[in-house]
Amino acid sequence: MKRLLVLGAGTAGTVVANKLRPRLDPAEWQITIVDQNASHHYQPGYLFIPFGIYRRHDVEKPRRDFIPAGVDLVMGEIEEIDPARQRVSLAGGRTLDYDYLVIATGTHPTPAQTPGFEGEAVGSSIHQYYTLDGAVALYERLKTWEGGRLVVNIMEFPFKCPVAPLEFTFLADWWLREHGRRDKVEIVFATPMSEVFTKPVAARHLTGVMQSKDINVETDLYVERIDADAGALVAYDGRELPYDLLVTVPVNMGAPVIARSGLGDELNHVPVDKGTFLSTKHPNIFALGDAAALPTSKAGSVAHFSVEVFADNFPRYAEGLEMLERFDGHANCFIESGFGKGLLIDFNYDTEPLPGKYPLPGIGPFSLLQETVTNHWGKMMFRWVYWNLLLRGREIPLPSEMSMYGKER
Repeated sequence: MKRLLVLGAGTAGTVVANKLRPRLDPAEWQITIVDQNASHHYQPGYLFIPFGIYRRHDVEKPRRDFIPAGVDLVMGEIEEIDPARQRVSLAGGRTLDYDYLVIATGTHPTPAQTPGFEGEAVGSSIHQYYTLDGAVALYERLKTWEGGRLVVNIMEFPFKCPVAPLEFTFLADWWLREHGRRDKVEIVFATPMSEVFTKPVAARHLTGVMQSKDINVETDLYVERIDADAGALVAYDGRELPYDLLVTVPVNMGAPVIARSGLGDELNHVPVDKGTFLSTKHPNIFALGDAAALPTSKAGSVAHFSVEVFADNFPRYAEGLEMLERFDGHANCFIESGFGKGLLIDFNYDTEPLPGKYPLPGIGPFSLLQETVTNHWGKMMFRWVYWNLLLRGREIPLPSEMSMYGKER
């Protein structure tokens, strides 16, 4: 009996289990998935909680509901991965042996990496929405906040869902106008990059949206620390950016077990071949989703498209055959822009987001790099798609490889 062990039952790990169980003979393969949390979270939904659009029950469901029959779910904290012995140790002393290992332990907000991200100011003047509790706390704060300077900042790259800070900024503009407070608030979007987004064409479009909404942009702001007493971000170049309310994207890091096991880079993400997700050091270890050190976005769409490629490759690899499929870095993301509209971007390792129509050339129904009502509803409907199709490994009629059809250079 061959043993496939999946660490992490988030998006990537759960879809792997659902995709591979029908492809691997249960008489020959034992599949086990490990996670320490009983609840599965729809993390894109965190964005909407501060504005009262979603509630906790909209983004949280029992994890066991999405694990297929024939896959063993083990609840426990992962203490160590031992590649030499092909063994994983859990808290409490239990061990799990494997023949093949898939690491899907994600990336996580790590506020402790930034000096000053602590104390009484957290939950008062300092907030983040990259956790469910953080998003709920920000909802409560916004209800009573009277105004001032709202700074939305990114601490460091990479972090999961790179468009989420832009979306929060746009939604804050919309929400404040809806509640008659926009004239009392200056909104500043602060980023360590030289532009508002990593891709130049998209950055130009998104800068235009910022300008149309009277949102100020502070670029090249690489934060050294938060001075909570003074209410300011302090950058490495000596600049200080004052705030009355700070909504920040903390430094994101991979799971601590990756560092303890010597498997990660400086941010605890696992170095892998960018086309096949095979570890650069171990021939029976793969890393998928946010846990992998890939030169593309840490986003749910990347997890989805990459698992499609992996699920085709793995049965061949386990038989000693060449992996024929290669992931091209495909990612697409809806960008909620407020007032019932949104944008959509579609790109990969080599091609940046371009204007056009998606997924059908000339038809869409979604428009690339353009604010439309249809894009907004695509974003809102995706929660149903996530819970009912994507997470369960069911077929979604979108190719894992990015297409140039419908795009305008």
